[in-house]
Amino acid sequence: MQTTRAALFDSVSKHFLEYGLLRSPVNSALGPKTRGFSRESGQDHRNHDHRHPEHPPIRRFFHLAARQVLRQLVLALLLVCFPYGVNHALAQGPPTDEDEVIRVSTDLLLFPVRIRDKKGQAVPGLTEQDLLLKDPDQATSGLYFSPGADRVALMFALDQSGSLREVISQQQDAALALFSRFGQRSSVAVLRFSDTSSLATPFTRDLTQARAAFSFAAGFNQRTAIFDAAANAVSTFADMPRVRAERRIVVLISDGLDNRSKTSADAVIKAATEKRVSFYVIHLPLFEPRDGRLAVRRPTKGFKELAEKTGGKYFLVGDEKSALLPKQNNLTPIFQAIEEDLKSQYLLGFYIAESARDNRRHEFSLTLKPEGVEYSAGRGYSRTQKFFVHKAPDSPKQPN
Repeated sequence: MQTTRAALFDSVSKHFLEYGLLRSPVNSALGPKTRGFSRESGQDHRNHDHRHPEHPPIRRFFHLAARQVLRQLVLALLLVCFPYGVNHALAQGPPTDEDEVIRVSTDLLLFPVRIRDKKGQAVPGLTEQDLLLKDPDQATSGLYFSPGADRVALMFALDQSGSLREVISQQQDAALALFSRFGQRSSVAVLRFSDTSSLATPFTRDLTQARAAFSFAAGFNQRTAIFDAAANAVSTFADMPRVRAERRIVVLISDGLDNRSKTSADAVIKAATEKRVSFYVIHLPLFEPRDGRLAVRRPTKGFKELAEKTGGKYFLVGDEKSALLPKQNNLTPIFQAIEEDLKSQYLLGFYIAESARDNRRHEFSLTLKPEGVEYSAGRGYSRTQKFFVHKAPDSPKQPN
């Protein structure tokens, strides 16, 4: 509350300072400084400047008294406005870097892209200067481009079914090591699910809290609602401030069998795409006899697509040989692959111009200038990718 009050006082004081009604303590020590309006050269200001030596002391006294009254008036005004200021600040959620928060009115469409060279290696250090935009209709008003792993909001969605509890519990160190490799402003959360889902650890930077959430009792003989849990994970991000450079990632670990969800996979994929949430799905499979041997039991339809259609990746852990050795499952290479994949990505965004709100299709393309470099926006790799936007005045649509 003290911070809010101070900020509000500084804001009001600034406006008074601009018109010379208050004197800044710093400027007072440094001497008089012209603020607010500019003055014409050659004008005699002796009759307006109380600091001029021709003014008698009594006139200076009245000026000082007037300033003191104004200070008291400002403080009284702050006391009246103070409750509103506190409530307004609390309504905005956790503090974030002001220059990175997207204003609600900003029409910025963001999505991750993967960039590689001819050898398939990641290409670090690219900037907007390496991009060439061709937009004949002038449907865009600008670009946004930044590394994709500087700031990550990472959620682990853990299947609590009895067959997975021990494996997941053993992987907590490897999982949390993934989080620790991202920027200091990153955060981690843990959601657990069986027939229902619950947020075991809200987004935090405290690894101790997250570590404890990896230990849980097995949910025997319970149904599993994977897509309901995935929808809950996506909705959890809605409560966070929208930060432009933040990647929102869900690492979902499950056996892939959904027999409870009311939410469809397509609905989750659509919501995740709209909220810029990418799923990395780790499939710890069950096995079944097939043609006289053990085989991986096929996951529920939409399980793999949850990763492939949201900008993430799908990983199958183990094979028939590991069916009888569940303790041998080691997820460390998978977490390393997720880290490498995220660090190879950039966030690419288009600011859509107001003139494009005309219910017409507008096409534009983006090319990487460096030779031998190509990128994918989810539809294969190429040096140049084509996009379009078809935007009605009241129903924005993401480029495809």
